[in-house]
Amino acid sequence: MTAVLLLGFLIGMRHAVEADHVAAVATLATRGPSVAEAVRQGAVWGLGHTLTLLVVGSTVLLLNAVVPESAAHALEFAVGVMLVILGIDVLRRLWRERIHFHSHRHADGAEHFHAHAHDSGASHDPVHHDHEHRRRFPVRALLIGAMHGMAGSAALILLTLETVGKPAVGILYIALFGLGSIAGMAALSVVIAVPLRYSAHGLTRLHNSLRGTIGVVTITLGGLLMFQVAS
Repeated sequence: MTAVLLLGFLIGMRHAVEADHVAAVATLATRGPSVAEAVRQGAVWGLGHTLTLLVVGSTVLLLNAVVPESAAHALEFAVGVMLVILGIDVLRRLWRERIHFHSHRHADGAEHFHAHAHDSGASHDPVHHDHEHRRRFPVRALLIGAMHGMAGSAALILLTLETVGKPAVGILYIALFGLGSIAGMAALSVVIAVPLRYSAHGLTRLHNSLRGTIGVVTITLGGLLMFQVAS
């Protein structure tokens, strides 16, 4: 039984790198100012994903019910719509913010090299900027993960039923699957965020190209997912 539960954790890590998940978390990584924040966003995505899987999976396993195929397809289509919206949002922010990079000096004499985003018409002081660092709970990442969890719950429940027999063990299996997805998504966030972060040190075109690519690929994946569900 231990081997089966460990398998659930490993499958959860593998589940994190599915194309639609990668695309969603990549869009979140474009919003973070640091690798640590990107990892936080990815982990919270995994938390939302896990919470939904536990709620839906536990209900279905305990009641011995099934998720209607029509509902599963509707949720998958909704994920496609969400990916398109996320991709458009990345491109919208890329155009609106006009990210550029330069060094500036603070009042204490310290000089730093930063990426700055300025809305059209915003005043720009090339010598000094006031930076506000906020660490609000990433509700957006939680909701996106929850949506993915709902869309993937039907397939996971079938996998769980094929793997374990007792509902209690099944719920534990799903929990470990969720923990694996959290770990996998946090690790994946590092892989995505590091190029974004390092390209922010003077490589304006590369940084903006990476963000643009993420937006376009996310829109494409969302459109393909909607097409597959609808066809």
